[in-house]
Amino acid sequence: MQKSGRTPRARALAPLALAVALFTGACGGNSADAGGASDASPVSASERAAAAEKQLAKNTLVPLEGKAPTPELPVTVDSSDGREVTVRDASRILPLNGGVAEIVFTLGLGDKVVGRDITATFEEAKKLPQVTKAHDVSAESVLSLRPTVVLADTDTGPSEAIDQIRDAGVPVVVLDPATKLADVTTRTTRIAEALGVPGAGKALNDRMADDIAAARAAVPEGSEPKVAFLYMRGSAAVYLMGGRGSGADSLIEAAGAVDAGVEAGLDQPFTPLTSEALVSAQPDVILMMDKGLESVGGIDGLEDIPGVAQTPAGAAKRVVSLEDGVLLSFGPRTPLVIDILVDRIHQG
Repeated sequence: MQKSGRTPRARALAPLALAVALFTGACGGNSADAGGASDASPVSASERAAAAEKQLAKNTLVPLEGKAPTPELPVTVDSSDGREVTVRDASRILPLNGGVAEIVFTLGLGDKVVGRDITATFEEAKKLPQVTKAHDVSAESVLSLRPTVVLADTDTGPSEAIDQIRDAGVPVVVLDPATKLADVTTRTTRIAEALGVPGAGKALNDRMADDIAAARAAVPEGSEPKVAFLYMRGSAAVYLMGGRGSGADSLIEAAGAVDAGVEAGLDQPFTPLTSEALVSAQPDVILMMDKGLESVGGIDGLEDIPGVAQTPAGAAKRVVSLEDGVLLSFGPRTPLVIDILVDRIHQG
């Protein structure tokens, strides 16, 4: 499958239920400060968001506590391309997706990762050799790293490159893309099983579930602002509005808000933006990716997009933007995203 034909959601995931340890790293090891369960006073949404922003600014991951797990192999797992794949060696892991790489590192197996996809932009991965050109995988680059297992997803391509890697005898485990919050648990479980560390997968899922529950508990009662997710690339004249299945809809719902595109009846992940549709949706808040907002000239430039100024969000300049590689990554840092959204969406 050629990646040049991928949807904006897939590109965003390629270039996006869960625990207190995430905030332990951000808040100096105090789970109460981190927003986790404790006997101390409840942590406010703004305090949780501040901790999350601090952690995201560091652009680092927080591995599971304790000793790194030891893979118990061989294992045979189902691959999303309809194959059964046997993994016998996890000493040289190559994830071909940034969100997948985040999970591998957070499970405690980062020292076994030998390369990265262009979308793995967190600090621990930056020095690893990149095996993608634009968003297409180079089979030659992959094979030169001698991986013992490759983790891909159904958006990874071109298909000829994946076939070439598999034909060289390298086990390739293909995963379904994560497009909603519930997918994080499934993806983490499948990756952990494929790498022979199912216990670590369960621990990570438990950790993330705790943090997401804590973030949702901070949502103000009776507040359901409408949020429109806009995907824009001004230089390419790409202006889209998110609807059902965009990925952002799941995050907006988790943050205690209503997706304006879904409420307006947009049943496709993305629909070309029109001023009429945006004005009709009447979002209270606009959600974007950092690069998308930059591409239209920031908030001031966004207001020049037809229809934006005629919405409550545009009139009040209520725009929330997060880093491209984090917002829709659907991985270990997703609880941080929700904490920030809960605070920013429900402000003033």
